[in-house]
Amino acid sequence: MRIAVDAMGGDYAPEAVVAGAIAAARDLGVEILLVGPQARVRDVLARHRGAPPLEVVDAPEVIEMHEPPAMALRRKKRASVVVAIELLRERAVDAVMTAGHTGAAMGAAMLGLGRIPGVDRPALAVVLPTKTERPAILLDVGANVDCKPHHLLQFALMGSVYAGAVQGVASPRVGILNIGVEEGKGSELTLAATDLLRQAALNFVGNVEARDVFNGVADVIVCDGFVGNVAIKFGQGLALAIRDIVKGELAGLRGKLLLFYLTPLAGRVRRMYRRIDYREYGGAPLLGIDGVVVVAHGSSNARAIRNAIRVAAEAASHRLVDQLRSRMPHLGVTAQP
Repeated sequence: MRIAVDAMGGDYAPEAVVAGAIAAARDLGVEILLVGPQARVRDVLARHRGAPPLEVVDAPEVIEMHEPPAMALRRKKRASVVVAIELLRERAVDAVMTAGHTGAAMGAAMLGLGRIPGVDRPALAVVLPTKTERPAILLDVGANVDCKPHHLLQFALMGSVYAGAVQGVASPRVGILNIGVEEGKGSELTLAATDLLRQAALNFVGNVEARDVFNGVADVIVCDGFVGNVAIKFGQGLALAIRDIVKGELAGLRGKLLLFYLTPLAGRVRRMYRRIDYREYGGAPLLGIDGVVVVAHGSSNARAIRNAIRVAAEAASHRLVDQLRSRMPHLGVTAQP
């Protein structure tokens, strides 16, 4: 399994990306190709003594977070994310992972790989923890700010294929993110999309309120990219705030005494926190692209990068794109005005 990693993607690149790639190569047994300015990336690699050998592919240009993606892609033909996508198009690698500019990753993937037949708009799908043993998939979380009803239907179909192919969920339960569980609530978009979802060959369970996303009431939850991006970042911020609040409460002498009594439960506490830590869930596959492309959060640390690479490897090993390619054109979902 060969994964091309955008070494310059993210707020802490290339240091965090290189460290995460080394961890992935060591823990997951995957072959990593780091894509970025060769001298700079090799300099960071050299600081990790005893690291497994990683190949470096030269890409001298970097698309910064503040750059308009369309203009940047036209000007920077040898940007790290563009070169990584080229490697995937040429089948030199099995998947691409980037924590860089989401719009640039989306544009480069669309231009370099194209869409799967039957998909009008690719969607970012993120895996979220729930109170049950089964996680939930939320999509779209940022690739499409403005959507039409049939886009949400396509998101639901792609999410269902992902849940079945990668997570092994039989007949995934599909819900639509809404402001209430009662029928008739919501915007024009959610009401029209609900009608399409009810008619589709899906296990549709209706509306899902934001507070129930983590209760495990649905395996796949669809929304437009604006709502999904706000929801996912709110959840990430809340998880980190809870961590910091707990750390603050455990500071000082009284905190140390409490930690002493909690020591027998330390392993269980760590497992509990890992279940709600978004960095454990890695990145979001860009479903609908004719190739495995995973986009991680821009603030990803080394652990998040390592887990995003794991997500890419899992999608490639389960032949997710092949399953989407075989199913989407036959589901009868066509673009509407």
